[in-house]
Amino acid sequence: MELSFAPSSSSSSSSSLRIRVSHCTTTKPSSFPSSIVTTTSKSQSLSSLSQCTHNSNSFRLYTSPNFHRRPNSIWACSQAEAAGSDPVLAKVSDFRDACWRFLRPHTIRGTALGSTALVTRALIENSHLIKWTLLFKAFSGLFALLCGNGYIVGINQIYDIKIDKVNKPYLPIAAGDLSVKSAWLLVIFFAVAGLLIVGFNFGPFITSLYSLGLFLGTIYSVPPFRMKRFPVAAFLIIATVRGFLLNFGVYYATRAALGLQFEWSSPVAFITTFVTLFALVIAITKDLPDVEGDRKFQISTFATKLGVRKIAFLGSGLLLVNYVGSILAASFMPEAFRRSLMIPTHTILALSLIFQTWVLEQASYTKEAIANYYRFIWNLFYAEYIIFPFI
Repeated sequence: MELSFAPSSSSSSSSSLRIRVSHCTTTKPSSFPSSIVTTTSKSQSLSSLSQCTHNSNSFRLYTSPNFHRRPNSIWACSQAEAAGSDPVLAKVSDFRDACWRFLRPHTIRGTALGSTALVTRALIENSHLIKWTLLFKAFSGLFALLCGNGYIVGINQIYDIKIDKVNKPYLPIAAGDLSVKSAWLLVIFFAVAGLLIVGFNFGPFITSLYSLGLFLGTIYSVPPFRMKRFPVAAFLIIATVRGFLLNFGVYYATRAALGLQFEWSSPVAFITTFVTLFALVIAITKDLPDVEGDRKFQISTFATKLGVRKIAFLGSGLLLVNYVGSILAASFMPEAFRRSLMIPTHTILALSLIFQTWVLEQASYTKEAIANYYRFIWNLFYAEYIIFPFI
């Protein structure tokens, strides 16, 4: 039998690995493709796998060049038999997998890391005010942020089905793994749950900021506004929501929970400025892998207007400005930042960015190289939040 394996983060090489498995073969070998077919649902694969008999055979594990497009998934024969004997369990598993892809995990990681880093920083600055009773409030706030994130990326997928079938056929609605009705139920739940949690726990000001974020996420995707059609408006919305609102809002809410009035600290002012500019880069580079579908459906982006190469260089250039600014801030403000951490770390990140941009150039901007570059941008984003509490 054949299994498909598509890791979310691994090397970009395409290869096949033959593995011998005893006591497991399928009566329907033709039902498995020789490479990953992104529109094939997990339930179909499980259905075929469940027809295992007790003969010896071998199977192949394929890694697709489009590895960044699918979540980690290996279905063993024993798991397939279990799912086949319990169709309800199989449906629940399929739905859970579709929901996870619907949430766009890379954005979830960014939101979780960002909020955790800011809360940690606020607690480090005011360690004498830490109370265990605030733990529930912290987790409820994180859940509300993830709900907001889920609403924004979800509403975008609902209105981008045709485009996603070209650009991102692995997304659950475009792949047919999640119905539009189910998607609507999810985004409504995310919006209502998030607003209720924030409204009951964090006061009117944070609720207004949260509502603003949901509003901006809505007009970004939903007609007749659909601001994503306009490059400047699109990247300003993304930078505002992921840059300013997230960082300012979380830090404000944390200080309020500690019984303190809001005031900027140098590290928080730094990370808010840094991430806002970084979000601009994400906003303009996110369209690099999507040029084909955007042109087909007449979506105007900087990538379709200026070309992939120019936008990649623009994005890398803006990030280098960020890193140079970070090094200068640490050099001229030693009382506010740890120079021993800030300078070498940002130097290494800047050099790694230059190298990745060179790799993209050498690869002649193939689709796979562009995807690797964009994923690397997100890894730099995560790295900044990881080091932030300690700067």
